[in-house]
Amino acid sequence: MAFKNLQEFIDILEKEGELKRISAPVDTHLEISEITDRISKHRGPALLFENTDFNFPVLINAFGSERRMCLSLGVDSLDEISGQISKLLKGLTGPKSGLMDKLKMLPLLSEVSSWMPKQIGGKGACQDVINRDPDLAKLPVITCWPHDGGPYITLPVVHTIDPETKIRNVGMYRMQVLDKNTSGMHWQLHKNSARHYHAYKKLGKKMPVSVTLGGDPVYTYAATAPMPDNMDEYMLAGFLRKKKVELVKCITNDIYVPADADFVLEGYVDPEEELILEGPFGDHTGFYSLADFYPKFHVTCITHRKNAVYPTTIVGVPPQEDEWLGKATERIFLSPIQMTMLPEVLDMVMPVEGVFHNIAIVRINKSYAGQGRKVAHSLWGAGQMMFNKVMIVLDRDIDISDYKAVLRVINQAVDPGADIFMAKGPVDVLDHASRKFAYGGKLGIDATDKFPEEVETQITSDVFVQADIDRIKKSFPEILHVNDTLIKSGVLILAVKKSKPGHVKWLHNTLLAKGLVKNVKFIVYTEHVIDLQHFGDIAWRVANNIDPARDCYYVYDTQGNPMYGLAIDGTRKYPELDGFEREWPNTVVHNAETIKKVDEMWDSLGLGEFITSPSLKYCKQLYPGEAVAGEKGEMHECMNA
Repeated sequence: MAFKNLQEFIDILEKEGELKRISAPVDTHLEISEITDRISKHRGPALLFENTDFNFPVLINAFGSERRMCLSLGVDSLDEISGQISKLLKGLTGPKSGLMDKLKMLPLLSEVSSWMPKQIGGKGACQDVINRDPDLAKLPVITCWPHDGGPYITLPVVHTIDPETKIRNVGMYRMQVLDKNTSGMHWQLHKNSARHYHAYKKLGKKMPVSVTLGGDPVYTYAATAPMPDNMDEYMLAGFLRKKKVELVKCITNDIYVPADADFVLEGYVDPEEELILEGPFGDHTGFYSLADFYPKFHVTCITHRKNAVYPTTIVGVPPQEDEWLGKATERIFLSPIQMTMLPEVLDMVMPVEGVFHNIAIVRINKSYAGQGRKVAHSLWGAGQMMFNKVMIVLDRDIDISDYKAVLRVINQAVDPGADIFMAKGPVDVLDHASRKFAYGGKLGIDATDKFPEEVETQITSDVFVQADIDRIKKSFPEILHVNDTLIKSGVLILAVKKSKPGHVKWLHNTLLAKGLVKNVKFIVYTEHVIDLQHFGDIAWRVANNIDPARDCYYVYDTQGNPMYGLAIDGTRKYPELDGFEREWPNTVVHNAETIKKVDEMWDSLGLGEFITSPSLKYCKQLYPGEAVAGEKGEMHECMNA
């Protein structure tokens, strides 16, 4: 369904019991973030902060559940949209043998045309109030985390135009507020807007940019969607809302934006201007993305609707609100993958612990040898799937969101010597573990049932799996914790306190050579501060901390034969211990002062039973320093809050 504006969406959320209004005074500096972190970790409601010393209420966590994500897109299930896309593609691309078949397409083509964005004359509701002397300080822009570079606009829908093709791109890139009329523009290396920026730089021209906030919530989702190059995100928005998006011309540049947006920030980026230092920022990886140089956005005009609502979000250690934006993409784009690239793909899941791009599990209909590898390599070459680090492909009829069932299949179907493969390619610029910026390794696991041509060693289900835990702990004091509850599924997890160069590799070699670990397919090494009882946290931390090309490996016996068991080194990497030359970021947590303030105000917020700060759990994973981690350290001041 199409929402007339953001307020109408808020009304629906409230009617459905999915929103809480907070009338108590709350500071936009850290306090909104700490409250929201507690609520989102417990799958709580959307929050509307009505008392922030600004003229606009603040909406956050609006997409923070499957129900709210579905409401924003007007469906009962996210899989409905994939079905609609499948039906549309079949109607448009199926064989048309006769005149009647072609005539039957006319209503479908008419329906498609009704979703195309339309430029309209005059002013839109987004221009009810026009401020030609713009001041970003009048917006309730939140500061999310203690070591952020400043307050950030976190749900900006950024509009740019290719100077040569004139095709619009709509994306979402965080914006650090620098002063009253400038901000950073964090468009990353692989993004379309970055390509537009370089095109303007080549032409020696200033680049017009407009940013919207609010309006129909589908605009926010469309800006995050991995649309193919040169396809208009507002066409996707029109399809999702079943109504075309009406666009009006901005006041100070020629960009067109949705007429029903709550705010419009108009301006430009000057490619001839020196880049500015932007960041750090507590990011969706659960770590700080560190300061780097990005373009500066100059705001020339701010317009907004009457009674505008300021939408925002926080990201950090998962789960957060962005989990459901990612889940929507996972479900919505399954049909295009099936119908245009890989028809054998039956399902795909990107676990929230993998922060969208680190882990993907794919179920296929296998019909020939090598198909599992083919699917993995094809997906690594497809759009934003190029950022994936770990790809698991299987063909058994299981629920691939049941991760323990997936592990059982891997244990049953994978020959460690034949079915695990590596590749190298682009990784996300936020990936802190890759040996080189934005370039690193990828791990493929072919867990499909094998054709005779693929079998190198016979896998037997009665192989003797063993880990002598008592001897391991006694012999290696650096192993502080062990989790062997998944050993029958082929996984042993060891928490290690490293102290010397090559420590994990030496440890792995010794454990296997001495027979202390036998026939375990994956031996996972984590930092000693990780809670090994929480598998989601282990997966999140390890997936972030590996470059598979460096950290996933076999060791060899004295005859040069690989010893059974793949090492996965998910520990932090140090210059002196691992030869790691890049800065390492700290985990994102709140400080003791903010936690204490929110504890004290909790009863006034009307949010029900007291919820402990999630930061109290994660702060023991911190190292000395701020956004950049220092060399050593296990505890943090917030543990005493």
